[in-house]
Amino acid sequence: MKYYCNPLNVNYRYQFNADPRRGSGMQICREAADPSMICFQGRYYIFASMTLGVWVSDDLVNWENHRLPDTLPLYDYAPDVRVVDGWVYFCASRRDTICDRYRTQDILNGPYEKLPGSFPFWDPNLFADEDGRVYFYWGSSNSTPIWGVELDPATMLPLGKPKALIESRPGEIGYERVGEDNSIPPIFGQELEKEYQSFLAGRGMCDEQIPADMKPMIRGMLSHAPFIEGAWMDKHNGIYYLQYACPGAEYNVYSDGVYISEHPLGPFVLAENNPYSYHPGGFMPGAGHGSTMQDRQNRWWHTSTMRISVNHPFERRVGLWPAGFDEDGELFCNQRYGDWPMAVGETFDDPWQEPEWMLLSAGKSAAASSQAEGHEACRATEENVQTWWRAESNRRDEWLTVDLGRLFDVHAVQINFADDQIDISCPGEIRSGSQARYIEENDLYTRWKLEASCDGENWFVIEDKSMAETDLSHDLVVREEGFTARWLRLSDMEVPYGQAPCVSGLRVFGIGSGDKPAKPDFTAIRTGELDMEVKIMPQSDAVGYNILFGSSPDKLYHSYMVFTSGKKRIGALIAGRNYCVRVDAFNECGITRGKTIDE
Repeated sequence: MKYYCNPLNVNYRYQFNADPRRGSGMQICREAADPSMICFQGRYYIFASMTLGVWVSDDLVNWENHRLPDTLPLYDYAPDVRVVDGWVYFCASRRDTICDRYRTQDILNGPYEKLPGSFPFWDPNLFADEDGRVYFYWGSSNSTPIWGVELDPATMLPLGKPKALIESRPGEIGYERVGEDNSIPPIFGQELEKEYQSFLAGRGMCDEQIPADMKPMIRGMLSHAPFIEGAWMDKHNGIYYLQYACPGAEYNVYSDGVYISEHPLGPFVLAENNPYSYHPGGFMPGAGHGSTMQDRQNRWWHTSTMRISVNHPFERRVGLWPAGFDEDGELFCNQRYGDWPMAVGETFDDPWQEPEWMLLSAGKSAAASSQAEGHEACRATEENVQTWWRAESNRRDEWLTVDLGRLFDVHAVQINFADDQIDISCPGEIRSGSQARYIEENDLYTRWKLEASCDGENWFVIEDKSMAETDLSHDLVVREEGFTARWLRLSDMEVPYGQAPCVSGLRVFGIGSGDKPAKPDFTAIRTGELDMEVKIMPQSDAVGYNILFGSSPDKLYHSYMVFTSGKKRIGALIAGRNYCVRVDAFNECGITRGKTIDE
């Protein structure tokens, strides 16, 4: 069996952002987002924003990076890739410039033939229907919809006028509301007009001074309107599934919703199961703007964007989850334990299988050779990618240890390195692209050694990458046969640009020998059309809880992982729909399912 753990264990390139809209100075972080995944000639390919290349795999677990030719628009966002009649079509988006398309029959070696475009677009998606007709979808805005149009299969140019297909409805659809946990309600009518006039007055301007095309964007910003973006189309059993992302990449609730229709250009109606891709809790949240495809065994997978958003709003990673369609044709995605190790085999797997190994390190004691103020060692075990331990120096003798509290059967360790306000000169030329930036082209190295101990004195090496020539900031070490340990130690670290090492998560997975937690006691109350409050009673034998909800007891497709009991607000509901709720408890020894109730 092979295993992976989100975010995907690939090289994430550094971005030197010089976008004046983000203020003065250079903002530096790693970024990859908006993944398009395809299966072509038996291999899997993921194209993601700002990577300069493509990730290639034979098994969905082990990925290699390959550089793409500079003739492609590698500095433009949201690359879209689709296979049509043996050709791989590639494009990316630039809002105010005509976007061209490219095609090839050899992704890694080319050549890529250019097909001139005819209009600008943002967040594109190409779809080839079974009858040979081709359609195109695009849009990314807080004031305009997702668009669609039919294309000429020979030229890939539009055959008619675009149709508006999906409009935002944050007053009815809870998961479209912006803010952490969909916490900011939209503003409409007179209240919005008041905000607009206040915005103008604060800048000494009047309405006549604002360009006509800017007014909807300004009103959208002031109204807390969500970004509706990231279209992706699939067809299943004669039904078209038009997927879209919302409300914004910087929020923990960045998710993918879906509309359905019997025709590729609609009309579309909101599917029963929404959002179908939703991962607001856990170590690294976010599951929006992605793609849904079948592997060689006809299993469905969904890949999308995960959020960090500390050093820059677009500090992001890529995640992959099992997906599928149920007996009623509802598109779903399993993200219940969405950033824990998952097994992938050659035979058909249950998309709802529970993890084999439990999280052992959450909240456990940690110590370090040194620690910067505000970045203590305990940050590496609190299951929050937005906080991290930081050493006081970049010397190779710095170390970090985690004490699991007792002996465990350990099977996997995920080592997550963070970045902390890098301050260096840009190593290359800033390019305009979609946003002014430079993407690091040089090969960088992330190095470390991982050891374990049963008594805290005698140590044995689990993995030694102290001389590695790879740059894997979310590396995964798997020992399927397991080993016994209480302490884990990370040492001999070297990270890019001579930084002091920062670790947001030294995450340990395995199995304990004790009892599973007791069945959790909880209540769930609808507090509004779009919100509910789940209250979990404290229990000493649980490490955390998974709040599951959905349209019926056998369709609890949505999940929110928390690590504390008490009250939790869920803001992703849809007006007029009823929900069933279940809370599962987990600890180092397993998962205990709760009782399903109606909210």
